[in-house]
Amino acid sequence: MLLFRVTVFLLLIAAGVCFAFYMGTGQAKFRQWGLVILKWTVIAALGFFGVLILERLV
Repeated sequence: MLLFRVTVFLLLIAAGVCFAFYMGTGQAKFRQWGLVILKWTVIAALGFFGVLILERLV
């Protein structure tokens, strides 16, 4: 559980850094990387919480 929280936190920080680089440099590749990291972080979090909900139901 702690490992998952740390991983999600680090991924969110990485996405934030990518967006900060995009704002600083104006290069679209940083915005794209930030969106990809954010998308997969949200998908992983939804999957994790889905497993937790199914665990409580069973």
